[in-house]
Amino acid sequence: MAFVNRVDAGRRLAERLRHLGGEPVVVLGLPRGGVPVAFEVARALDAPLDVIVVRKLGVPDQPELAMGAIGEDGIRVLNDQVISITRVSEQELAAVEERERTELERRARRFRDDRPHQPLEGRTAIIVDDGIATGSTARAACQVARAHGATRVVLAMPVAPPGWTSRLAGDADELIALETPEPFFAVGQFYEDFSQTTDDEVVSYLERAGDARSLNDDEVVVNAGAVLLVGHLTVPARPAGIVLFAHGSGSSRHSPRNRYVAAVLHRAGVGTLLFDLLTSEEEFDRSNVFDIDLLARRLVDATRWLRGQPELGSLRIGYFGASTGAAAALWAAAEPGCDIAAVVSRGGRPDLAAPRLAAVTAPTLLIVGSRDATVLTLNRTAQAQMRCETSLTVIPGATHLFEEPGTLAIAAEAALDWFVRHLAPNARTAS
Repeated sequence: MAFVNRVDAGRRLAERLRHLGGEPVVVLGLPRGGVPVAFEVARALDAPLDVIVVRKLGVPDQPELAMGAIGEDGIRVLNDQVISITRVSEQELAAVEERERTELERRARRFRDDRPHQPLEGRTAIIVDDGIATGSTARAACQVARAHGATRVVLAMPVAPPGWTSRLAGDADELIALETPEPFFAVGQFYEDFSQTTDDEVVSYLERAGDARSLNDDEVVVNAGAVLLVGHLTVPARPAGIVLFAHGSGSSRHSPRNRYVAAVLHRAGVGTLLFDLLTSEEEFDRSNVFDIDLLARRLVDATRWLRGQPELGSLRIGYFGASTGAAAALWAAAEPGCDIAAVVSRGGRPDLAAPRLAAVTAPTLLIVGSRDATVLTLNRTAQAQMRCETSLTVIPGATHLFEEPGTLAIAAEAALDWFVRHLAPNARTAS
């Protein structure tokens, strides 16, 4: 036997992949059996772990014989030669695909729950399985990774049949197998323990990987000029950037809505700093809540403080602002030398930053509820005044506080997509 079990195989494969440790990588396990292997690889490389869900399309009367595979986002790969030889009709193919698509979507929901996709844009995707036979499933996985923006795809597994690279050379940038034994009949013959991996085990591996990657999650004191402000800093391992939150009027670092958005960012490897823009004494004076210049200066001071922290200074920084906090974020982003990579406004008041809007160079996403009519009008007017890259996302059915079921989740996903795109090391700010 080549491997004791999938854990043994994963640890040995991780050693072979050590050369990728310095790159921005995401490890993608093929469920179910590939996930325990991928977990060991992700842990060794200190990289985020996710699943890439694909399903084999088996010939109707020979289900173990693959005539293709499907993946998330409508990806389909067919083996025309197998389909021709077995004389599978269009109707039979459609029936198999419909059945497998239903199962694929069930698994994707089961494995991820409320966890978003790990962002692949600008990163290397390492696709891992416990072994390869026909290659159709791996081919679909490679295409899904590229469709999600991976700049480089590595297909890696403990065992594969001889000559496997010739079949997949065009699908991945690098192909790695520890063993290519002959004769090769099935992946399981090369494991002493090849027992089935359950759905619950897959979920457990993903949760364990997420928990293990949090390096810093603690209360901090931010030096903001003449005052000290209390904050909460969370920095995942190998962060894809860091986002400072500017809270709206009457809110604080404990805001449940902003903490929800921050949690979505954390799962995707983005760090956050949630902090109070005003001291407890300053909050008693309501005029301070609408003093956008003061709030923006505090945000700029916090940005300088963050850049002075060990191991954080080189990270690209974004701002997330809600209500009046969005005005402060835009005002601060216009400050010369602030060098902010992206701004997201949720239910914001960009009109309060009108004197500075034309000077903002950071790509800016404005998120507004469709039922927040007054603020929606203010955001459309502000967008017309801005000269940087901007986008306005209107969330159907949402009011100002995004209290309607599902609306905050949609807003958080939109913010995540925007930050991932613009915080990537190779991203360039539009002007």
